[in-house]
Amino acid sequence: MAKLLGNLSYAVLLGAVLLLVVLFGFHGALVGGEGSHFANGIFRFLHVLCGIMWIGLLYYFNFVQIPTMPKVPAELKPGVSKYIAPEALFWFRWAAAFTVLTGLIVAMLSGYLIEALTLQPGSRVIGLGMWLALIMAFNVWFVIWPNQKKALGIVEADADTKAKAATTAMIFSRTNTVLSLPMLYCMVSQGALGAV
Repeated sequence: MAKLLGNLSYAVLLGAVLLLVVLFGFHGALVGGEGSHFANGIFRFLHVLCGIMWIGLLYYFNFVQIPTMPKVPAELKPGVSKYIAPEALFWFRWAAAFTVLTGLIVAMLSGYLIEALTLQPGSRVIGLGMWLALIMAFNVWFVIWPNQKKALGIVEADADTKAKAATTAMIFSRTNTVLSLPMLYCMVSQGALGAV
């Protein structure tokens, strides 16, 4: 079991096989179901999966990495800044992109994309959640990532520029943490509380 689960690729493959068992054996989605309902369900699943990765990494940065880095001895910091942070930022930004993409596809397949984006009655709550997520994704790609590249030394920058970039990335990461709370509420409550 350790050999199977010790390898991330095998573990993900095992999860995918179990997903197929659920789809074929329990849900029946692939047998005799309507194509649009099946596609909507798959994209909802992918939206939630990518969203968990995105917001999970956002919370990792804000609740673990940022508060812990000042306590890390100087000789150990490169382990985080050269290896862990760049890898985490790769998954972070692509999870953000795919969360937004799959969310827009779900809204389109469900028939409320335009209504939500224009905050029309009946779709205001989900629309607000979508706008907050779009702002957050913009911050990830156009503020946090460019500044993190400087702060981590992925692109050339002097010490003052690195320090300023690290602060800017942190402030916008914290902004996303703040926005994530109402965004998540909007995303999960629209269906549960009814149309607003």
